[in-house]
Amino acid sequence: MRTVTVVGASLSGLYAARELRAQGFDGRLVIIGEEPHAPYDRPPLSKDFLTGRADEAQLALTDAEETDGLDAEWLLGVRARGLDARGRTVLLGDGRTVATDGVVIATGASARRLPGDGLAGVHTLRTLDDARGLREDLGRGTRRIVVIGGGFIGAETASSCAALGHSVTVVEAASLPLEPQLGADMAAACAALHRRGGADLITGTGVAGLRGTGVVTGVELSDGRTLPADIVIVGIGATPNTAWLAGSTLALHDGVLCDDGCATALPQVVAVGDVARVGGSRAEHWTSATEQPRVAVANLLAGRTTRTLRSVPYFWSDQYGSRIQFAGRRGDGDTVRIAEGELTDGAPTDGGFLALYERDGRTTAVLSVDRPRPFMRVRRELAREEGRVRSGTT
Repeated sequence: MRTVTVVGASLSGLYAARELRAQGFDGRLVIIGEEPHAPYDRPPLSKDFLTGRADEAQLALTDAEETDGLDAEWLLGVRARGLDARGRTVLLGDGRTVATDGVVIATGASARRLPGDGLAGVHTLRTLDDARGLREDLGRGTRRIVVIGGGFIGAETASSCAALGHSVTVVEAASLPLEPQLGADMAAACAALHRRGGADLITGTGVAGLRGTGVVTGVELSDGRTLPADIVIVGIGATPNTAWLAGSTLALHDGVLCDDGCATALPQVVAVGDVARVGGSRAEHWTSATEQPRVAVANLLAGRTTRTLRSVPYFWSDQYGSRIQFAGRRGDGDTVRIAEGELTDGAPTDGGFLALYERDGRTTAVLSVDRPRPFMRVRRELAREEGRVRSGTT
C-alpha cells in the first residue's frame, strides 16, 4: 500500500491521517476536503465561537509544524464526487482523479434542512461558514429567535443566543428533547435547563412552515400557532454525506455500513466519524470521531479486520452554563437512581446531580449535570465492565 487517501478534512479525517503516520505508513498521503478550511473543531461553533469568546484561530486542530510532519498532500475546497467500484480511484468534482491503494472515508454529515429555508435569516449550524453567517446576523441587535429542534445543536445554540441577550424559543416535535437518549425523567430534568436559562421551550408540536417574503418573519407550527421570528435556526439532525459513493458497490444505509472495526466490504476501504455506521449504529459525537480512526487505520493497513472498537458510548453537551455528560448503554427497562445531588420539582438544583441507570443489579449508564468527577469514575467502571464482558470473564 503506497498511497492512502483520506476523503474528508474533518476531525476524524485528521485523526486518521495522524494514525496512518503513527502506525508506520510512510507512503503518499492525500487528504481531500470539501471546505476550503484546514481541519477545525466543531463543538465550539455553537458555544464559544458564536458568543465571541473564541476566534477562528482557536478552532484550528493543526498548526504548521504538525502539517509539515504529516507530509500530506492537502486538496482543500474540492468535493469528492465518486469512488470507483474497486475503491482504487477517487473522482473529484473538478475533474481530477486520485489513484490510491487505500481509502479512509471521513466525509461527515450535512445539516438537514426545511422546505423554504432559503429565506434570509434562516440558518443551520454545521460548518464554520454557517457559524460565521449566524454570528454576523446575531450581531445586528436584539432579535427574536426561534430554534427548531431541541437536540444538542439546537439546545447549545439556543443557550448561546440567550446568553447574548436575545429572546429565544425552542420548538421540539417530540414530547421532550433527548428523550430517546436519556429516558423521560432525565430528559425532563435536562429540559428544565432551558427555562432556567431564560429560553421558552415548546414541545409536542412540529413546524408546518416558515413565513416571510425574502426574509423570514415567523414560524408556523403544526398546531396553528405562529411564532414571530427575526432569526430561525434549524437543528433537526444531520444526513451522512454518502451521495458521492453511489455506484461504488459499498453498502449504504444511513451511512457507510462497516463491521465493528470500521471496515467496509472492500478490504482497502474503511470509514470513520459521522458518516460511518459501525457495527449497526452511527454516532455523531466527538469521542467516536477520535476513537474510531486508530482501529480503522490498523485494519486498513492489515487488509482485514484485526481489531474492533471496545469503547463505551459517551457524549457531552454544554447548555446554559451547565455540562451534561452521558456514558453507557441505556435500555428501556432500566431504572434510574439519583446517586448524588437532587432534583427539585424534576429540575436540577444549582449543584447538579449524578444519575445511575441500573438493570439486574448492574449499572448500565450514567448521566451527570455538573458532576464531572464522579461521572468520570463511573465511566471508567463502565469501561472496565465492558472489557470484562468482551473478554468473557463475566
